[in-house]
This record gives sequence, structure tokens and C-alpha cells, in this order.
Amino acid sequence: MVKTPSRPLAPATRLVTGGRRAEWTGTADQPGAVVNPPVYRASTHLYPDTASLKTGPAKNEDGRFYYGRRGAPTQWALAEALTELEPGAAGTMLYPSGVAAIFGALLAALRPGDVLLMTDNAYEPSRTLGRQWLHEFGIETRWFDPQDPGAFAAALCPRSKAVLLESPGSLTMEVQDIPALAATAQEHGLCVIVDNTWAGPLGFPALEKGADITVMSLTKHVGGHSDLMMGSASAGPEWYDKLRRMAQLTGQVVSPDDAALALRGLRTMGLRLQQETASALALAEWLGTRDEVARVLCPMLPGSPGHDLWRRDFSGGCGLFSVVLRGKDAAARNALIDALELFGIGYSWGGFESLVTPLDPAGTRSATAWPLPDMAPADRFGVRLSIGLEAVEDLQADLERGLAAWRGATG
Repeated sequence: MVKTPSRPLAPATRLVTGGRRAEWTGTADQPGAVVNPPVYRASTHLYPDTASLKTGPAKNEDGRFYYGRRGAPTQWALAEALTELEPGAAGTMLYPSGVAAIFGALLAALRPGDVLLMTDNAYEPSRTLGRQWLHEFGIETRWFDPQDPGAFAAALCPRSKAVLLESPGSLTMEVQDIPALAATAQEHGLCVIVDNTWAGPLGFPALEKGADITVMSLTKHVGGHSDLMMGSASAGPEWYDKLRRMAQLTGQVVSPDDAALALRGLRTMGLRLQQETASALALAEWLGTRDEVARVLCPMLPGSPGHDLWRRDFSGGCGLFSVVLRGKDAAARNALIDALELFGIGYSWGGFESLVTPLDPAGTRSATAWPLPDMAPADRFGVRLSIGLEAVEDLQADLERGLAAWRGATG
């Protein structure tokens, strides 16, 4: 068990201690006390008598047995640990994927007839929710330039009820002025939802910066080992109650086995993020010197777009960034990817292994163009890199191999 601390704990310590209540792990004077909350696999929770059965639903909170859909100690421990990492959070809801968490936050904030404002650099599944499901249920989505606060203000209308922000954008890495956008949104009564998967609460305390609900794909950094799917949404008291109600109405629940994996990943997330961030910055600096590269999209890199806002608002980063190649076509870009030996080709990011995917966001823009206005029209194609825990010199050599294949490709 973890004793009650006598002083406030640093984030790195909270990663280790969070969610380890004595009632979930045992006590020091009880044989069998454990470090990690056990995996509780249970659909049915039993009551001692009918009076207890009747009063069971009355207190709807984590830590109270009721039925498997409301979780048990393994899920509660993860939710509590995530809440302790998020300054200002009253609670955290868990979802079976990051997309489900985004959807849960939108369901808590929107009703038919409402307008959702969405940043134009949002995660593609978020955009699909706006175009399809929300549209089919009478909710209008309007996109705006992520780097133009005036465009956001111009998109507001009396029916606007929520805004979905993502900073940096997980493809093109634009950093938004979230405190300013959140202040404008809240002046007009909007719920501010931030997809904070890139930095997480260790690098960007979203609720402190103005968000009402902060969402993470736990599949990424928290899991850290590319073997689970999960999402979370944390909020202050008002919005947490709404999140919880909607999650329970729609039957959102995560596997206790996956919750245990996420708890295991959480304990080492800080160290992994430090290493991945350092390696990513070293590779971004090196790629910025290459003639084959038109632009490195990495807000941690001095001189990169969004760096000043990142330096002002963020205390950390991660291993995800993008590279725009100079001219040529998609076939040449694909030759670069196919020549890589250490980088896996696959979706997701934030695991221990390095990954690469093609970058070509032109077809996913609604309010802004790609290439950006200050880029050459031919500089359209690139790659998104997720840097893992391999030695940076080995990753650099692998990228050198890919760049040689790019140079040798026609187009």
C-alpha cells in the first residue's frame, strides 16, 4: 500500500503512487498485501441481503461495488491515478479506445441542433465523427484554422455549444493558443474539449490551461507497449458528472486486464517520455539540416512553427513529429518508407518502438489548405515519425537509408 503523503507529490512520484489505495492492494499489517491492484474480473457483484441490493445504486461513485459495467478496483485504480495526474480534475472516465473517449466527451456536451467547432488539424476519426455521426443526429460541425483565433471567433454563433481542440495536431503539429481560445469559448458558454494525447498531463495540464474536458488515447503513451486499446476523459466537477452519466448510459466499460496493463505502463511513462522526447529532438535537429527535407514539423524544435507557444505553455513533449520532403511525389516518399528497417509501418504511436506513416493531409482539410501558404506547392508529401526507445544513432542511420532511397526515386 501507499501511505498518505505528508507533502504534495511531484508528477513523477504520482505516476508511481497513484491508484494504490490500501483497500485495493491490502494493508501493511495484512499478509498478502501487494504492490499492484489485482485484476478483478467480475460482471456480477454480490450483495449480502436485499436491503443492500436496494441501496447499492444510490451511491454512484468509483470505489463502490454495484455491477461490472461500473468497474471494480482494477479500473477504479487506473481512473484515480489518471485523475491525480490532472490538476483540477474531479474524476476520470475510461473508454475502450481514444475515439470512444472523444465521442463520450462530445455526447456529454452536445445535443441535436447544436454547433460544434473543431480545429482543422484534428485527428481524422474526430473529423469523421463530425461529418457523419454528429451530422446524422442534427449536430453541425464547423472547422476553423487552428492558428487563427479570429477564425475561431468568426465561426461562433448562438448555437455553438462546444469546441474540440488538439494541440499539437497529431499530423501537422500546429500548436494552438489554448488559453486564449478557451477564454473566448467560455465567454460564449462553450464546453472546451482538448485532445491532449500528444503531451498528456505531464507536459500540458489542459484543465489548468482552460479546458473543461481533457481527453487522452491511453493506447499511446500510457499503455506504452502497443498491446492495448483504451481512452480516458478527465474533467472538473460539473463536466465530470455529465461525462459519467453519458458513459454509463451508453455502456462504456474497459477490460480489467487492459486496465492492469495501462496501470503498468503508467508507472514508467515519465521515463519513456523523457527518452523519446530527447531522441525525437535530436533527430528533428538532424533532419532539419538535410537538403531532402523542406520542413520539420516539431514544435519542440527552436524555429519550428509553434515553438514559442509550446515553450510558453508546455513543460514536456513526446516522440511524435512530422517531416515534409522537398518536392517529388508520393511514390518517392513511399520508397523512403519501404527502405526503413527499424521503423515499423503502422498506425498509432507512443509505444516503445519507432513507427512511420505517410504524411499527406491535403484531403483532410476543411478550413485550411495543404501545403500551407508559406510552403512551396511541390512540398506536399512527407512522413510522420513516432520515435521509440531504440538508440538514436541507429534510428538516424535507418533514416539515412530511407533518404537515400528517396533521392534515388524518380518523381
